[in-house]
This record gives sequence, structure tokens and C-alpha cells, in this order.
Amino acid sequence: MDKFSGQKRAVQHLYPPVDPFDQRMMEVGGGHTIYVEQCGNPDGIPVIVLHGGPGGGCSPAMRRYFDPKAFRVVLFDQRGCGRSRPHASVVNNTTWDLVADIERIRDTLEIEQFIVFGGSWGATLALIYAEAHPERVSNLVLRGVFMMTQAELDWFYGGGAGLFWPEPWARFSDLIPEEERGDMIGAYHKRLFCGDLRIETQYAKAWSAWENALASVYSSGSGGDAPGEYARAFARLENHYFTNAGFLDFDGQILAQVDRIAHIPGVIVQGRYDMICPPARAWQLAEAWPNAEMRMIRNAGHALSEPGISAELVRTMDQLAAR
Repeated sequence: MDKFSGQKRAVQHLYPPVDPFDQRMMEVGGGHTIYVEQCGNPDGIPVIVLHGGPGGGCSPAMRRYFDPKAFRVVLFDQRGCGRSRPHASVVNNTTWDLVADIERIRDTLEIEQFIVFGGSWGATLALIYAEAHPERVSNLVLRGVFMMTQAELDWFYGGGAGLFWPEPWARFSDLIPEEERGDMIGAYHKRLFCGDLRIETQYAKAWSAWENALASVYSSGSGGDAPGEYARAFARLENHYFTNAGFLDFDGQILAQVDRIAHIPGVIVQGRYDMICPPARAWQLAEAWPNAEMRMIRNAGHALSEPGISAELVRTMDQLAAR
């Protein structure tokens, strides 16, 4: 009942659903074509939304955090997921390919600068893009900060989070022989890329369920049963990126290069009880980033749909629209 009530409260903070005024498939090279849409006011303040995962895809619900009269909202499905093609492909699919795709979108849509809005992996990508192209970013709005460090991967896939969620952790880890459990990312990699669609889908669903089980502070720990096609793209892309340490040059790169975005105003919205991306990383980022404002949300976990997080993100965007 608490979970349902929380979802009802969250909806009250969101803007009514709007339809896109522009939808297109954009060729970006490397054999990939990505889905891009625009909604809201064509003459409004540009904002680009970076979804999580990698592999989560964008959804119509993501349009509802922005006043459609004030913002020109750009959403896209990153390589290999959602409506982008080829589906679940990890070929020519790296962080730097995604950064180049954002630049291609910005240039194609003739946007000089935009607000970059991202959560979880979307926050990671937002920070990396901003550090690579600081002149193109007017503001950063981040949720559930993930900095793509080995310590964060060890927490989530090495048993740390499992100490708080032993039942879903057991479901996730019991699929792997005991002798392989010292490297869960590697063990799942073997199965997610084995070439047998049935096995890949089975392990993709387990990978997705583990993350979903911990997403909300209201979670019962069940994790649900994601559709096979979605789960396979989500799990393969996440695992591919995590196996390759996000394709960064060194561990801790985002924090080490935060001086590149020191002048950019930012808001960090973080759930106090985020089990996927613990708040310590968001706090470290805020401490190192002079223009960042940290907004810690009590009684909230990781999910974009958490009532307190939804309300704070809408409030943040309304404040930016009023400037």
C-alpha cells in the first residue's frame, strides 16, 4: 500500500503527458541508427535527457519532468536499446560513441547549448559529456549519481548491496557456480554473450531483476519479470560497459577531471537510501564541484519515480525555467 500511495503522490508533481513534435531515426555511424524525439516548445530552453542503464532506453514518462511551455526537450535511445538499431548490439558501442552521438544530435538540431539532465548511468554520461564539451552545457541536473568506478561496481556486484538485500542477491548469485562468484560481472558476461538466445535471455532477466529489486525504497525485493527483449538489451549493454570500466582512461576519471566543469551550475538530486548508487559518491562530487548544489532526498532510493525525487526534479527544472 505504501508503494502504491507513493506512486500516486509522485504523479501529482509531474506535468501532463505530451506528444513529440519531432521523431526521427538518425544514422550515427558504426552501423548504428538511433531514435531521437523532441517535445514541448520548439522555441523553448533546450534540454537533453540521458537515460540510465546503459541500455534502459527513454520513455514517454521522462517527458513529464519539464514544463512543455518552457522547454524544448530532446530524448533519445542510446545505441543498442529502445527503438535504436541494431538491438542489443555492443559493436561500436562505447561511452565515447555516445558522447559523439550527443554532439551529432546537438549539431543536427542546431542547438548551441543545452541543459543536460541525466540519472544513474545518464548522470555518468552527462558528466563525461560535460567534461568533454563544457562549452555546450548551460546546466547539469543529475539524479542518483554513478561515477563508473570499480568501488561502485564492487559494491553492487561484489556482495555489498547484497548484505541489505539477501533474498534478491541469492536469486542473482545462485545462478552462477560458486567457484565463479568472485567475479559476477565476468560470470554473467560469459552467459549474456554465449550465442544461445534462450540462455542469454534467462541470465538477462536475472541481471535486470537484481537491479530492479533495489531501485525503490518502497521495493519488496521481488525484481519483477522484465520482457525478454528489453532485458537482453539492458543486461548486455550494462555488462559490456561495466566489463570495460565504462571505457574511461583510468579509474576515478570523472572526479579527477571535475575542474573542467567547475564553472557550470549543477543540481544533484540524490536518494538518501539509494542502494544502487550510494550517496557517498554524489557527496564527493558535490564537494569537488564549486557550482554544484546537493539536494539529498530523505526516504528515497534510486528510482526516477520515487515521490521525493520526482518532486525535486520538477522543482529544479521549474526554477531553471523561471530564470
